[in-house]
Amino acid sequence: LYCILLALPMVSTAADFKVGYVNAVRVIEEAPQGVAALKKLEAEFGQRDKELVALQTRIRQGEDELQKNTPAIKESDRRMREREILALKRELKRATQEFREDYNQRRNEELAVLQQIVRKTILEIAKQDKYDLILHEGAVYASESIDITEKVLKKLGKTSRRAMNATAAEM
Repeated sequence: LYCILLALPMVSTAADFKVGYVNAVRVIEEAPQGVAALKKLEAEFGQRDKELVALQTRIRQGEDELQKNTPAIKESDRRMREREILALKRELKRATQEFREDYNQRRNEELAVLQQIVRKTILEIAKQDKYDLILHEGAVYASESIDITEKVLKKLGKTSRRAMNATAAEM
């Protein structure tokens, strides 16, 4: 009986305890700011990607031409073309590695900015709606009744439109 009486204050406190859950991965993928960051990266790296594809095509064409014309060309010309193709392959490998490193660095920079925006938005909602605890990563289960992901996405959408309107007004 004594244990039950001790537990009663905890039960009433737990009933007043407000918990929320945010699916952070979904927020980052669906937030307008995330979509804008992805478009920004595509614009920034699109030309380099096209250049890499063109270089791959050039290598393939060179290999096809060499294979097709092997019986008709001199041995010295064949070796020279093989060296040219090998040099192009090395250039492609180097350029691809640089591209990946640069892209990953920029993607991480954009992700860090987006994570700060999402965190700030979650904190605003937590304070505004008086949450005691909001979980995001590591939750094994969260019922729909405490999932505030949609609320965060809506607020980010409003923030995004306000930011776009402010930027347009400055121009």
